[in-house]
Amino acid sequence: MTTTESPSPEAVAAQAARTIALQMLEERGRGAVLVGVARVDAALETMLQAVMAPGPSKGDGLFQPERPLGSLGAKVALAHRLGLIDDAVEHALGVLRRLRNAFAHSAESASLTDDTHRMRLEAVYLEVRANPLWGPLEAVLAAQPPSAHGPLDAALRDYILLITILVAFLEATAKQLKPVKPPVVMRFAGITKANDSQP
Repeated sequence: MTTTESPSPEAVAAQAARTIALQMLEERGRGAVLVGVARVDAALETMLQAVMAPGPSKGDGLFQPERPLGSLGAKVALAHRLGLIDDAVEHALGVLRRLRNAFAHSAESASLTDDTHRMRLEAVYLEVRANPLWGPLEAVLAAQPPSAHGPLDAALRDYILLITILVAFLEATAKQLKPVKPPVVMRFAGITKANDSQP
């Protein structure tokens, strides 16, 4: 009988990243920004759910709009405060949140090449280019034939790479997390060790 080793978290992230990058190629303009940030938001939610005790019911709504964790900003803040993401990732997610808001509320045609967006993203790209998947994924995107939208411009390519790496690594991190078990629990009977049976 042979045992097969599970792929490393990085290998899982790399495979997921390739799939995400190829899917993102179909988006352009406002759609690329909105779909990309929605993917990041969903992956961040999955990561937060991985460290939480299950809700009282499937529809408890903690992550629903107008609820405590219904906004991307609240999810980013909680993930950072729990130590699930570092300062650079928190900054990148904040930039994406502002970018999404600008694109969603712009009456005019917004572009990733607009000076404001380009400068914010360029600072993030300096950090994310250190990820070992950036180069290989860039090659995967470069090898794709032009889509019906035409060739892939550099601004969209870099944005797709950022989204891809964030989603893949948030999802890979979520798979390694378990619900937090605090050492003590506050009960009406007093503070007890978490593994003590309830009175």
